[in-house]
Amino acid sequence: MMKTNLLGIISLMFLLACNQPVSRVTDTTAIEAGTTNIVAGTATLTGSITIPNDTSKDSIYVNVFIPHPITGGYGQYKALVDQSGKFSVDVDVETAVSLIALNSSLNPYKPLYAKLTSGGVTNLDITYTSDFEVENIDITPANMTQHDMIQGLAFIPKMSSGRRDKAPEPLYNKSTNYFLNHTKTVLSERLEILNKDTLLSKELKEVLSKDFLLNMYVEHVFDYDKEMIENYGNITGDRSNKPDLQKIDRTYYRFLKEFKLNDPQYLQAFEFSNFQKEILQNEIIGLPEIAESDIPSWLASVKVILSDLVGFNHDPYYDVLAANAYARQLTEEVRPLTEKQKEHIRDYWKNGEIAKILFRKNQQVVELDKFKSPAVVIDISSVSADKVIETIVAKHKNKVVLIDLWATWCGPCLKAMNEFRSTKGEFHDKDVVFVYLTDTSSPRERWEEKIKGIGSEHYYLTDAQWEYTMNQFEFEAIPAYLLYNKEGVLINKFTAFPGKDEVKGMINGLL
Repeated sequence: MMKTNLLGIISLMFLLACNQPVSRVTDTTAIEAGTTNIVAGTATLTGSITIPNDTSKDSIYVNVFIPHPITGGYGQYKALVDQSGKFSVDVDVETAVSLIALNSSLNPYKPLYAKLTSGGVTNLDITYTSDFEVENIDITPANMTQHDMIQGLAFIPKMSSGRRDKAPEPLYNKSTNYFLNHTKTVLSERLEILNKDTLLSKELKEVLSKDFLLNMYVEHVFDYDKEMIENYGNITGDRSNKPDLQKIDRTYYRFLKEFKLNDPQYLQAFEFSNFQKEILQNEIIGLPEIAESDIPSWLASVKVILSDLVGFNHDPYYDVLAANAYARQLTEEVRPLTEKQKEHIRDYWKNGEIAKILFRKNQQVVELDKFKSPAVVIDISSVSADKVIETIVAKHKNKVVLIDLWATWCGPCLKAMNEFRSTKGEFHDKDVVFVYLTDTSSPRERWEEKIKGIGSEHYYLTDAQWEYTMNQFEFEAIPAYLLYNKEGVLINKFTAFPGKDEVKGMINGLL
């Protein structure tokens, strides 16, 4: 499974169907170019689905994905299409204009692009052929071409698979300079696939280029050791040993200067949040946690560390980074802001849009936090692999047990948890236990951070325990789930999250 990037969102659509002076800004001009302003707003998407007359109109729905560059990740919304073919959904936005991805259950394999405007209504009238191909789209206001809307997202998987016809090149035994130059060459080759299209708009090409740039570096460059170990295994076929790894220092990340991170188009990229997380949590770069530091002091220390790498020590990018630092607590740990943190946000951003966005998110987290149980870690490393599940289920007699097999790097796993979080809270006083299993592919420190926001019961399995469990239940991918009734009998097992309502129904059926 891949991280929750734009390519991951496309896959998820398929599954769902299936001491220096501190510069600051306190209003919507925090990052600005045309209409790409930061705004704490909402937008409405309406529309209609037209299908052949002999097709059932029951249970058709539209999935909407929108990047949230301030609070991190993306929002997901689902709109049911009524019998007349109409749908409507309100979404939270964090920029004046947001580029969204959407699809319908009629053809989940054909994701589309559209634009939403904060405070505005965008209407999409989509006509399908008898084979459920998109025949026509009318958008009001007319802010995108049909080619951009229908073909834009198709370029992400095209670029991602652009070199599969070429044999992998040995990189583990080359210098880091060689590896970075190799990455730039590959990036240039992949982007040429996009640039050859003469019908895509210049604006969309620029956004897609940035999204793919961020994706490549997040997936393959930030974690140098991981990439070299994987390259060694691919080249030699030896996955038991590791190559001699070069020691990298912060100068390795000098490639950041080429990104020109003050470009406001990054705010429309789905991968921007993952990229910012890599910056904030990278141990070699070494940015401090924001915690309860006042924002000017935190920014001053961050600029000392980061400015030579990104190429500037002023401008609004740093404001966004500070907001993202708070968002890690809100989104990753699902932990509300402290009174001191709220005070620092008010002092720095006043009543500006970033403050509004953070406080809106904080209120959502406060509601979720009411029923969140603390994360409990249980060590069963001494338990034999064939007894792991039996041992876990036996601890919870007379209770329904839902076991979730996941990983910190698995975007669909994390998305499923986020989607189910509020529904999970509805069972806080019921005879239900939620159990989460992961293995050593999830870095221990990252896992310990993630589970704070998940709560419930957690196990960090050995490689042998994980492999046995996956084989025992014939799981080939994650997320994967095991559902046991109160008598400890396995009632259901499934991969891919089927939706919060369906899982809720499964559990209620056993209570």
